[in-house]
Amino acid sequence: MVGLGTLINMGAIVGGGLAGSVVGRFLGPQQQDSINMACGISVLFIGIAGAMEGMLAVQGASLSSGRAMFVVLCLAFGTLVGELLGIEDRFEEFGEWLKAKTGNSGDRGFVGAFVTASLTVCIGAMAIVGAIQDGILGDYSTLAVKSVLDFIIIAVMTSSMGKGAAFSAIPVGAFEGSVTLLARLLQPLMTDAAMANVSLVGSVLIFCVGVNLVWGKRVRVANMLPALLFAIGAASLPL
Repeated sequence: MVGLGTLINMGAIVGGGLAGSVVGRFLGPQQQDSINMACGISVLFIGIAGAMEGMLAVQGASLSSGRAMFVVLCLAFGTLVGELLGIEDRFEEFGEWLKAKTGNSGDRGFVGAFVTASLTVCIGAMAIVGAIQDGILGDYSTLAVKSVLDFIIIAVMTSSMGKGAAFSAIPVGAFEGSVTLLARLLQPLMTDAAMANVSLVGSVLIFCVGVNLVWGKRVRVANMLPALLFAIGAASLPL
């Protein structure tokens, strides 16, 4: 069944949210803050590991780095586009609408939890690759693996940040569902080089999410999302 992977991923996120809500009731503010910090540090290292994998290479007996200019240009142009479009503001407006419609108007951390969790589980090559495989081959195995990871991530975020994190299932469903439906059109664009670019830039964005978790919201990560499109486009340029 085409699209099953997206449904599994959404279900895992909702399940993680429910599990996190139950656990969160037994945690005090200090414990929730400590778990949130631990989650942020974990996200930081996930982002660092992915970025270093794309930027470091072994040459003989030495380790060399590269692609710094590529990252700078993708982030700079992507952030400029995102700021002009106001993606972060639209995200937060949707979060406010969800908060009101779901009866969570009194939850001051709802929007922050929703935006942070959505960015964490949406950004990354697994979501794109898995959705394309699901759309073309009906193979949802990659999204199934991602679902296990997302269940854990959302459970931790919900227990420390609040139930807004569970509603990240909505943007995940919209994003992965759209990629699945458009899989045959997107497949020629998603070459090995394009996926390597997405993995690198996506890892940097995940690192930025970790920065916000650990030090409070400082980086408007949603406005940086167009950098992923520049990363895909760069793969088709003759270099």
